Amino acid sequence: MKFFIINSFRTMVYVAYIAVIVGGIGLGVYQSGEWSNAVLGIDGGLAQIVDIAVFSLGGWIVASLICGLIVTLLDIRDDINDRLPDARRDD
Repeated sequence: MKFFIINSFRTMVYVAYIAVIVGGIGLGVYQSGEWSNAVLGIDGGLAQIVDIAVFSLGGWIVASLICGLIVTLLDIRDDINDRLPDARRDD
């Protein structure tokens, strides 16, 4: 059972990582160059490419932070669970 739980958490992190990056790409496509036009003053097809690139990079950074935090918290929880039975022993 522990093997299944550990692998399901790993799968959750992989899925979350890919989902956040795809969300960033989707946001770049949705912007259709408006962000680049407003912020950078770029117009036309180049603005769409810049939007997709910037939001993809942003999605990758956010995904790394979110999934890193998930893995860190799960590791801390696992370490606490490993040490918890030792504190309850009546020697």
